[in-house]
Amino acid sequence: MRVGLIGLGRIGVFHAATLHALGLDLVVTDVRTDAVDRIVTEFGAEPAKDPATLLAAGLDGVVVATNTDSHPQLILAAVEAGLPVFCEKPVARGAEEAAEVLRHCATADVQIGYNRRFDPAIQAARAAVRSGELGTLHTVRSTTLDPAPPPDDYLRGSGGIFRDCAVHDFDTIRYVTGREVVEVYATGSTRGAPVFAEIGDASTASAILTLDDGTLAVVSNTRYNGRGHDVRLELHGSRDSVAAGWENRLPLRSLEPDATFPAGRPYDFFLDRFATAYRRELSAFTRMAAGLCESPCTVADAVEAGWIAEACTISFHERRPVMLNELRTRPGARYAA
Repeated sequence: MRVGLIGLGRIGVFHAATLHALGLDLVVTDVRTDAVDRIVTEFGAEPAKDPATLLAAGLDGVVVATNTDSHPQLILAAVEAGLPVFCEKPVARGAEEAAEVLRHCATADVQIGYNRRFDPAIQAARAAVRSGELGTLHTVRSTTLDPAPPPDDYLRGSGGIFRDCAVHDFDTIRYVTGREVVEVYATGSTRGAPVFAEIGDASTASAILTLDDGTLAVVSNTRYNGRGHDVRLELHGSRDSVAAGWENRLPLRSLEPDATFPAGRPYDFFLDRFATAYRRELSAFTRMAAGLCESPCTVADAVEAGWIAEACTISFHERRPVMLNELRTRPGARYAA
């Protein structure tokens, strides 16, 4: 299989290594020629001078790992070329633009990169919900705590903590429960670097989501979790409770006198925490590109997660609950970090 890779930043280089390990022939492009040269040398990839040249290079599929603003254009260009496409999240900077992309490629073979869907424990949590073994699900707790904030320039263009960070939790909640979010209430603080207050973003945030069956989901996020990269999911039902992320590398120190858990070195990087999920995610894309399965995370899925992030952003700024249906009739994104 011959796959094109557009974008060779941190995640793009990681994807290049994964695609090479899967035995695929790579065609790569990036605005930085040194990045292209590195992948050509390391993995025997074929260089392309730009995305248009790459899309015309006789490919079986395309992976997009560029900056967010270029995602809509590149997704639609790949679809127009008749190619299956994998694109890192988000589809677009705002939910409205993402919904517009969906209108143009609703039936195309597009997979959006929400890697947690491929984490073994999160998949097991989904199976536990679907089997009914938890009984009536009443509470979900989803946590994403980063050890340190990204660079200021990244934060200024990220769209804010709900669109950039918590959106992973929002997608996970939809994926695991099979339910839709109908209402959100979100809050946050700007403790930390001055940039958060300057751009109207939160450095630490929490949101309560009400699902369409009455289940409550609590989402916690921060850019300042000094002990490490902490991603957990808890599901509490009338019969049983289960969790993903409670393992020996959990970045949490127990103060119980006899506790020996967790005993491992804490995770300090998302690529470390989700290395297996990323590999399984791209393996799934190759199966989709070969016509063996449908997209495991569609543009429609990503748009729904984006609407939740948009609602939380509004709730944070306006200090009120926001119904998801309200957004679908509200023109334009009102708040951008």
